[in-house]
Amino acid sequence: MEYILHILILICIYTILSVSLNLLVGYTGILSIAHAAFYGVGAYVAALMALRLETPFLLNLGLAIVCAAIIGAIVGVPSLRLKDDYFVIATFAFQIIIFSILNNLVDFTGGPLGLPGIPQPEIFGFVISTHLEFLILAGLLAIFTYWFSSRIVKSPFGRVLKAVREDEVFSQAVGKNVASFKVQVFMVGAGLAAIAGVIYATYITYIDPTSFTVMESIFIISIVIIGGAGNLKGSVVGAVVLVALPELLRFVGLPNAIAANVRQILYGALLVIFMLWRPQGFIGEFAFNTNTEDKSKKPDG
Repeated sequence: MEYILHILILICIYTILSVSLNLLVGYTGILSIAHAAFYGVGAYVAALMALRLETPFLLNLGLAIVCAAIIGAIVGVPSLRLKDDYFVIATFAFQIIIFSILNNLVDFTGGPLGLPGIPQPEIFGFVISTHLEFLILAGLLAIFTYWFSSRIVKSPFGRVLKAVREDEVFSQAVGKNVASFKVQVFMVGAGLAAIAGVIYATYITYIDPTSFTVMESIFIISIVIIGGAGNLKGSVVGAVVLVALPELLRFVGLPNAIAANVRQILYGALLVIFMLWRPQGFIGEFAFNTNTEDKSKKPDG
């Protein structure tokens, strides 16, 4: 039973990550490979605050969101002036920088040894320690992230994001400050990703830089693309499929070393298949690609 609860908690964590990234990829049409960096920022801010200052969980959660959003603005202002592949390269560079900082500031972040003994959440005197309690917490935060993101995409702000995705030049021509909208949604996506980092850090009670690598960013992108870019429900579907499906390999009896490689092959194969034959994913509203000339391909049927 605890194993099932563990999988459900991971699904909630990756739902938060994929929904927040979908605001960028699916609704604004910009591909970021730095989402795991903001995920890591949230985890490390919460962990360091809890370990060094013994501050309460809710304060740590709020500070993690604010810190990630501020860093998102610092990165987004110069990077979002770049187009297409150049922006992807800029976010890739930022992802590498964050990993290097976490890995080399040994006295502050623990370096490769990480941060063990992270306190479990305590909310209004109630300590969350069991798998079921963590599932409830992760589920509530995932629901909040989904609700908050849906409010954004249905608002006038969200309609501008879609306009930017479809035709950035036209959006500028009708008087919209495209750069400002991009930076704002980048900040929102970064802040929401930090929520997942806080849950992960307090649930596992140990973090190290290897949990927030480029491969983790690519995995989150895979969830968005396979589930469906431009549709928040697709992010939930993608998280369920890509988190739960590989776990079936545990029942095949493969050795752990081989099973890990098979998982990577499975992720890559699914991503290639969907990009070739159904680029809009399971239930996406458009086929995402880094070429701005044809981003608006509608799903079949």
